Amino acid sequence: MENTNEQIAMRISRNTIIGNVLLTIFKLFAGIFAHSAAMLSDAVHSLSDILATLIVMIGVRMANKSSDDEHQYGHERFECVASIILAAILFATGLGIGWGGLETIASRDRVAIEAPGLLALIAAITSIAVKEAMYWYTRIPAKKMQSTVLMANAWHHRSDAMSSVGSFIGIFGARLGFPILDPVACIAICAFILKVAVDIFRDAIGKMTDRACDDETADCIRDVILAQEAVRAIDLLKTRLFGDRIYVEVEISVDGSTVLFETHEIAHQVHDAIEYAFPSVKHCTVHVNPSPN
Repeated sequence: MENTNEQIAMRISRNTIIGNVLLTIFKLFAGIFAHSAAMLSDAVHSLSDILATLIVMIGVRMANKSSDDEHQYGHERFECVASIILAAILFATGLGIGWGGLETIASRDRVAIEAPGLLALIAAITSIAVKEAMYWYTRIPAKKMQSTVLMANAWHHRSDAMSSVGSFIGIFGARLGFPILDPVACIAICAFILKVAVDIFRDAIGKMTDRACDDETADCIRDVILAQEAVRAIDLLKTRLFGDRIYVEVEISVDGSTVLFETHEIAHQVHDAIEYAFPSVKHCTVHVNPSPN
């Protein structure tokens, strides 16, 4: 399963890199020849997507490495490291785009702000369609595999689609006689990119600091445990996220007169039931307590 997930992630990443290279070239051409600062900013964002996807590929490859003597619990947290790097790239890209827009607006020579050509408008519409398609193309398998870094890359595509919406509004408004809207769109693009970067960073940090899984998942785990015939109660349930995987620690109560062999079998049943019901659980520890009569 792990190798299959890695192959899927790699195939998705390679395909989106090809799409981003072609889209970046088109945006740069449109931004330069149609005189659109917003489209040039959008092209820079797409260029950052290429670098981000390369980081995703490295992160996925590292996260799927088998355990070794130095990393006996596996390498899943490399996905979180890759996500943090992605967030940093996004944040820097957003700041650069916003600064460029502010410089243009603050320029004393307002005549220099030229209304962009029709080609920039066509590029914006094309980018919206392509990047939204890339978002769903990446998001669906990312959600299925519960891959942090692949989901972060999906949101990177969505942020590019939204920045293209900002570009479209700015370029369209500039062509209607308000050229100042083109650099204003750069600032709007900056704000959206910064928000996405912060969200990705917070999610990755949460998974690197042993944050518990969500309440809905925890409740489902409890239901699976209590469904086992010999389990009388749950004395303790702890979960922690390890990259895109879950570690579970549970203490259950069983009949105090149960012999050791049967107690061992009950613990195994609970362990196997949890890992069967939740494929994202990498490790489950079950401790058995004697239930008072």
